[in-house]
Amino acid sequence: MSTVSKITQGILIQAQPEFNEAFSRADRNNYVFTYHIAIHNNTNAACKLLSRKWIIFDSIGVQTEVKGDGVIGEQPIIKPGEVFRYESYCTIKSEIGYMKGLYHMKRIDDHSFFDVQIPMFELIAPWRLN
Repeated sequence: MSTVSKITQGILIQAQPEFNEAFSRADRNNYVFTYHIAIHNNTNAACKLLSRKWIIFDSIGVQTEVKGDGVIGEQPIIKPGEVFRYESYCTIKSEIGYMKGLYHMKRIDDHSFFDVQIPMFELIAPWRLN
């Protein structure tokens, strides 16, 4: 699947989903997708990722909201010019869905808070692409 990207206030978010066939169980309506995230700090200030909010939607009409501190158990500080990368996953009940969200961040120098949009990316089982 292709990479999507979005820039908010100088922070570039790149997201790339991938269907995880090894952990998916179509017979149980359990479809697992891994996603790879890269957070590029293209500003002049170090920023701390405080929390995340995800909206996960699948084509049977189920929408789930996931909120929490940081990502993968971390609240990284990303210095100017640096990139923070991580991988995580989600499970949906249908072969098609999408995710989008935001990161709540803080600039280290002036302690100002801001939100960074995570671009919407599709979750599609490969056999549905034909």
